[in-house]
Amino acid sequence: MLLAVNAAVDPVKASGHEPILELYMHDILGGSNPTARPILVCLATSMEEPACPARRFQDSPLGRGQTQLGPDGLGLGFGTITVIDDILTTAPELGSQNVGKAQGVYVASSADGSTQMMAFIAMIEGGEYGDTLNFYGVFKIGSPMSHLSVTGGTGKFRSASGFAEVRSLIPPGQYVTDGEETLLRIIVHLSY
Repeated sequence: MLLAVNAAVDPVKASGHEPILELYMHDILGGSNPTARPILVCLATSMEEPACPARRFQDSPLGRGQTQLGPDGLGLGFGTITVIDDILTTAPELGSQNVGKAQGVYVASSADGSTQMMAFIAMIEGGEYGDTLNFYGVFKIGSPMSHLSVTGGTGKFRSASGFAEVRSLIPPGQYVTDGEETLLRIIVHLSY
């Protein structure tokens, strides 16, 4: 059984001792209201280059409004660090009930562009104790499912542990809003 609407605000025991939460993370790159912004872009053209110089996002083609598609389809080639302030909702539609924000970073961590290391905090709105969940792990681009670790939390989720199943519902780079959105469905299995 999945808990949706009030799951993040007031988790209940779904089966045994392991609450299950369902969240949708809207990662919007570019456009007039981005929720993700690359801050360090690596523009190396081959693996033979001795080092990829650290370059600010503003100095890169992406920072000047040009699109440079990488293997992941979003211009986030190997070494790119992206900061997020993504919207969390209870349903896949961007206008559905807002649950909170996911704030943190992801890094294009494989040379072939197939994985991103993710570290973020889900800050849940409506909780009286500053409810948060911490996530860390590798997201595999194009894979049917990836797993992230739940590494703690605060408020109702104090001392939380567990894992999250992460699935991409919109292919990377597909236009669905002002900017390019990647929609992630996150099913969280908790014990605390």
